[in-house]
Amino acid sequence: MGILFFVLFALAEITLVVLTFTKYKDKADWLKNRAIVRGAEAALLSAIILFPTVNMKWRFFMAFGILAARFIFDGIMWLVKRKKASGLKKKGWSVVNCVLSVTLIFTALAPAFIFTNYNGLPATGEYKVKEASAILVDRSRADPFESDGSFREVPAHFYYPENADGSFPLVIFSHGAFGYYQSNFSTYAELASNGYVVAALDHPHHSFFTTDTAGKTVTVDADFIEDVLKVSEDTPDEEVFELSQDWLKLRVGDENFVLDTIKTAGKTSQLDDSWNTDDPDAVLYVLAHTDTDKIGLMGHSLGGATGVALGRERDDIDAVIDLDGTMLGEMVAVENGKTVYNSEPYPVPVLDFTKGTDYNSRGQYKDEHGYPYVNEYVTDNAKDSKTVVFNGAEHMDFTDLPLISPFLANMLGSGDVDHEQTLNTVNGIVLNWFDYYLKNEGTLDIQAEY
Repeated sequence: MGILFFVLFALAEITLVVLTFTKYKDKADWLKNRAIVRGAEAALLSAIILFPTVNMKWRFFMAFGILAARFIFDGIMWLVKRKKASGLKKKGWSVVNCVLSVTLIFTALAPAFIFTNYNGLPATGEYKVKEASAILVDRSRADPFESDGSFREVPAHFYYPENADGSFPLVIFSHGAFGYYQSNFSTYAELASNGYVVAALDHPHHSFFTTDTAGKTVTVDADFIEDVLKVSEDTPDEEVFELSQDWLKLRVGDENFVLDTIKTAGKTSQLDDSWNTDDPDAVLYVLAHTDTDKIGLMGHSLGGATGVALGRERDDIDAVIDLDGTMLGEMVAVENGKTVYNSEPYPVPVLDFTKGTDYNSRGQYKDEHGYPYVNEYVTDNAKDSKTVVFNGAEHMDFTDLPLISPFLANMLGSGDVDHEQTLNTVNGIVLNWFDYYLKNEGTLDIQAEY
């Protein structure tokens, strides 16, 4: 849709130049025609924004604002100068105006080029999915990224079945490094439509952006980005261990706090001063329909590592899913240049999603280091585990990003796969795993490779 509008816009600007060269050569005519073209462009973009099937309409807001302002300005200029303008419009300036206008609108339409008209995948469950959100304030922890002693704040976004009787298992989701709480929106919808309450968290300063209780936008910390990218290179095990323990301490603290706060509010049917929400009735409705005796954890990348780490710590977790994340919390020390893993078998059923390239290189990892890759060690020694390999997929293919923005997904790592089919398969496996372990329903029907 963005490309279509840009083509129409460019054609309109070129037509204005052609008319100036051939038919309407007077300055007064050019001013009038420019105002008409601007009005038509603004009207066309308004129609696109208002069109019912166009989702993610914010992609066009910047362009619309610019066009509306230019239409008002050019209209005023025509009204003021139409009687004073005399002579012919200079052809050179007409061309320059065209080039500048096309460049400006191309820049303003960048969000429409980068992002698609994606609005999730069709869910398979019987329930309609509703959303509610809150920011939970942990007054027992100061935020290490803030210099004023501010308490740690954790936004929680709930996806739940609408108008459904009974209570439903709780799934906590953690996004990846400089990710976003909606990274796996289709997964939340699939679970919620099938009778789950999903709480997708933002980890402020680790998430790409989020909002605090004061309404301020909190962006990802630059030093955190640098450290994460550093670990992607040939970093010594000691440094990887030191950095990852700091990351997990913060994130596990966030999840622990959210889980405890949800459980307390569910038992008391009240929201204490930890909760900040614009819709307390909706949040209380969610909590009243949440079964906190059945809890699953999942996440992507660093979020998956967070879920695995918390699953070992708590005795109220029933199942864990790691979407292509290195299980950093299972690394307990580095001695003589070798990473030491937790020797106690992992106590909770854990499902490890991985891409084919990583899985195929695990043998090489063991040859080079003298010990297995941490995920392989954990799943081989867990009381109950399964590894699922997606051949041809890359890191971001376990999220919605390739469907939201193919451009960004390719930059961050996306394979040559059918992204919609891959994500539907991932979501189906997630549902099967949680149905089996949280609801005691069905049998596990999960292949080793896809």
